[in-house]
Amino acid sequence: MAFIKDVTISIKNLNTSNLSDITSLDNVVDEFTNKVKSTREKISKIINIMRYFKSWWNEDCSRDLVNYRLLKNLEDWKTFWRMVKNTKHTFLDLKIQEIANKK
Repeated sequence: MAFIKDVTISIKNLNTSNLSDITSLDNVVDEFTNKVKSTREKISKIINIMRYFKSWWNEDCSRDLVNYRLLKNLEDWKTFWRMVKNTKHTFLDLKIQEIANKK
């Protein structure tokens, strides 16, 4: 929401009264682009992009996914899906226990 609010304010504050040629239009567009970029950089955060951006994902999930992708076998898909489901449940159970133990 903050991003949209800041961009809206930037649009309102653009000086469009002197758009007499293509150069002035380019300048206004560049100004708008720079304001959007700076607003985005201001509110965005640095994240670590991984192949699987899920904290519960592990090597067993990767292994079963590779096995499925090699042969496209329905049984391999079921194995992969069971692994994902069990891994998620185990991970979430541990998180719930951590939260419960903190209190």
